[in-house]
Amino acid sequence: MKKKQFRIEEVDRIIEMAWEDRTPFDAILLQFGIKEQEVITIMRTNLKPSSFRLWRARVQGRKTKHSKQRGDDVNRFKCSRQRGISNNKVSKR
Repeated sequence: MKKKQFRIEEVDRIIEMAWEDRTPFDAILLQFGIKEQEVITIMRTNLKPSSFRLWRARVQGRKTKHSKQRGDDVNRFKCSRQRGISNNKVSKR
């Protein structure tokens, strides 16, 4: 299976979404077509080892990162107070 190539802006956005506590992996799958394991691989290759370990410790077991573990009343991918992001562009750039 051929590995999908992403532009640097897309990788930045994937990493940003993965760090966000309330953005589930399903949102990343919907926007970029990559599964949780692929997100983990991207994080592993683009973060320093210590940063990757911190991220993994945060994500493991976190209900908000897995849609099936969230309450049925949560039907959104982002917090209602989060600044809007258009076209998957990193807003910092």
